[in-house]
Amino acid sequence: MAEAYHELANVSEVPDAEALTIPRAKALLDAVTRQRDYAVVQLLQHSSGGAPTLECLIVEVECDGVPPKNTYGINYRERFALCVPDNSKQLIEVLALRKDFPILMHQNQGVPEAPASLCLYFEPVATVMRTWTPQSFLRRIQWWLEKSAKGELHPADQPVEHLFFATKYELVLPWNLAELQKNQAHRFVIARGPERSDTGFTCFLEAIPKESAPKTGTAAPIELVLPPVVHGFVERDPATLGQLADILSRRGTDLVSALRTALQERVGDAGIAAAAEDKFTVILLHIPVCRTEGADPVGISRRAFVVLTGALELGVAIGALLLHEKRYFKDVMNVQPATQWRSQDIFPMDVLSRNDAAAARKQSGIADEGPDGVLIGAGSLGSAMLNLWGRGGWGRWTVIDKDHIKPHNLSRHTAYTQHIGESKTTVVAELHAAAMHGATEVTPLNADASDFTQEAVTNALTATKLVVDASTTIEYPRAASAVDAFARHLSVFITPNGNAAVLLAEDAKRLVRLRTLEAQYYRALIQNNWGQDHLAGNASSFWSGASCRDISMAMPYSRIMGQASTLAEQIPIAAAREDAIIRVWQRDPMRGAVEVHDVPVVSELRMTLGEFDLFIDTGAERQLRDMRTKGVPNETGGVLLGYYDFNIGAAMVVAGLPAPPDSKTSPGSFERGIAGLAEAVNEASKRTAGIVGYIGEWHSHPPGHSASPSRDDLIQLVHLALGMADDGLPGVQLIVGEHDLQVLQGTVK
Repeated sequence: MAEAYHELANVSEVPDAEALTIPRAKALLDAVTRQRDYAVVQLLQHSSGGAPTLECLIVEVECDGVPPKNTYGINYRERFALCVPDNSKQLIEVLALRKDFPILMHQNQGVPEAPASLCLYFEPVATVMRTWTPQSFLRRIQWWLEKSAKGELHPADQPVEHLFFATKYELVLPWNLAELQKNQAHRFVIARGPERSDTGFTCFLEAIPKESAPKTGTAAPIELVLPPVVHGFVERDPATLGQLADILSRRGTDLVSALRTALQERVGDAGIAAAAEDKFTVILLHIPVCRTEGADPVGISRRAFVVLTGALELGVAIGALLLHEKRYFKDVMNVQPATQWRSQDIFPMDVLSRNDAAAARKQSGIADEGPDGVLIGAGSLGSAMLNLWGRGGWGRWTVIDKDHIKPHNLSRHTAYTQHIGESKTTVVAELHAAAMHGATEVTPLNADASDFTQEAVTNALTATKLVVDASTTIEYPRAASAVDAFARHLSVFITPNGNAAVLLAEDAKRLVRLRTLEAQYYRALIQNNWGQDHLAGNASSFWSGASCRDISMAMPYSRIMGQASTLAEQIPIAAAREDAIIRVWQRDPMRGAVEVHDVPVVSELRMTLGEFDLFIDTGAERQLRDMRTKGVPNETGGVLLGYYDFNIGAAMVVAGLPAPPDSKTSPGSFERGIAGLAEAVNEASKRTAGIVGYIGEWHSHPPGHSASPSRDDLIQLVHLALGMADDGLPGVQLIVGEHDLQVLQGTVK
């Protein structure tokens, strides 16, 4: 039996190649004549105003890659119309002229009973045209035929599909639609967004309490549940309401009856005012999808159409309603509705869904769902990281901060003008809700995180799995280190000039706390070249208020965001590890280059000295022992660097400096010199922003001796205590013996 082909309308035949006028059509014809798999059947032309606007090459193409008698209905030889527009920025359309050409995925939406239009490219037109040639175009057609015939053009595990179409209309569904549908206390309305420049618009399906009045500009959707279909079924979308009714009728659903029922329920017995009508109607189809015929549905596919007329007007057209004195009422007498409604145009809508946390993670390439965590600090850094995590679906956060938004915060905070005066925690929770629309929540806690007398604070810090400190102060991490019941802590901050970011992470068992990680970080600054200007202050500052404390650093938001992006990526990595971490990212602002410095982490030693606890880590002890070893058989020593914190009753040993060159040493004594000492102490203070300074002395005992103090040591401690008393501080004396270490404290009472 001879094949039946579509005939193109409004075109005239061209006698030969010389009559073609569109350059791309000429080039394409030349390529076709040189391609052995293609044969020219006819040349056609469409003109407007005397000038050709479209030229068509009717060709037959053979494709060796098409399997014989394939289940998809592609033939070894097919006839196509290659329609070349005179606009060189438009793609050439490929129409399948065989009347029984199958409806397949990757066809463009077109008019029913018209030739199928092949969708050859996935990329935007401009991207395709950048490298397009007639020869590659012809090969692309054969590639489409081969892949379609083998079922390889689209992933196999697909729900119900429709043809590709370009639509100006969208319907966005709630992320938790299935859950909302089960709630009998809610009903759905359609909210229409503003019209765009192309006259398209986006609609939103929203759930509202059943008894509440809908907002202005909303309409109730017409929802229909269809019988199940087997996945992979493909069909062309209807262009009119009548075509949709016919499609649904073949599936056992009476569209008109469903519309009549839905619209009559909407107006009720008392009718509804015409002024309440909005000029659009959305029909939403819910289609259960089965893997095989007769199997239970495994999912729901959704299709939507918009009618650019009000639902109540549509109700009159189908005989469900009547309009009387500017009110719509049920038309209970009209049992034979008119048929003019069948020609009412309908337009397909892209059906989209708001992100839930899982979708956000998938789109972000994040596998881990993240912890139930606590974020300390909702300032510049904290709000930026929370915004990044929230959009990526990582974690569920309680945010603790006592501050509120002030005008100067807006230069480097996620807040906006309308948030001035609101608590920072409330603002970041609101912004998160706006981005995630309830899919995940941020719990605000407006409180001082360092005040552990507040039950809400301690409960949050104890019940969670992870605490991220972005408070940018040293008070909280030091105080939290003293509470054993708290969860694992990570502390992050940006240096004063914004050129470096720092991550301090406790180990999973909290054997190494933030207090000692801070001290080890300072030692790295003092003893490494990269620490020289690491904490250098900002070039300028400004007054952000009337108080003498209202001083803020001048820093561009770009630096905050750059470092926040790094930390937001690195914190999940650190949280997944069991060990403790000290990591520093140092950025060159002129070139944008970043250096990463990892500081080895060691354990801490804790000693009780009267009213104070003294902490020294094994790294500092190792360095002191190395200096002792280098000095034997003589004694050696130097000054201790560290800091006091009276808020937590602690003295932290950061490092010991080696003996100055003018020191006097012997196997039985050590007298520390002073050459270069003041400069070394000042440099340590400068590198640590004034935190680390002189706290006492250390010296070693010779081989074979313990760290027990001698009479001379005790006399030195008295002199040390008297000297430190001028600043109201205790003096610390540390002795390194053959196998032990002893710390003494001297205080003037």
